[in-house]
Amino acid sequence: MNFNTSTIMMIFFITALIIGVWKIYAFLPSRRLKDDDTTKESQAELISIMLRIIKSSDKELSPQELFKRVCDDKDFDKQHYWIFNQNRLNQLLNSYYLKYPPAQSIADIYKSIK
Repeated sequence: MNFNTSTIMMIFFITALIIGVWKIYAFLPSRRLKDDDTTKESQAELISIMLRIIKSSDKELSPQELFKRVCDDKDFDKQHYWIFNQNRLNQLLNSYYLKYPPAQSIADIYKSIK
């Protein structure tokens, strides 16, 4: 059973390709993490908390004050949203502004939901 060099090289190449594809597949996330806060459900929950806090406020909130109030809220799950920060709140506000164009600030959101 004599193999020429090109056949042996082809066998090694295919074997290395299969092992490489398997290693890549093994490291890709195959299931959703339980603390993933980028899902639609998590975003909806954060936006509802944010809107409830804006509605219950009696003055115009700064984004920093809104962030502190969201983090201190009783419905805010600190374990689930452990990576939540000021930048994430700004992204939520910007997505809300894009979804509802008349609202361009926290004061506008307050006026529209009161």
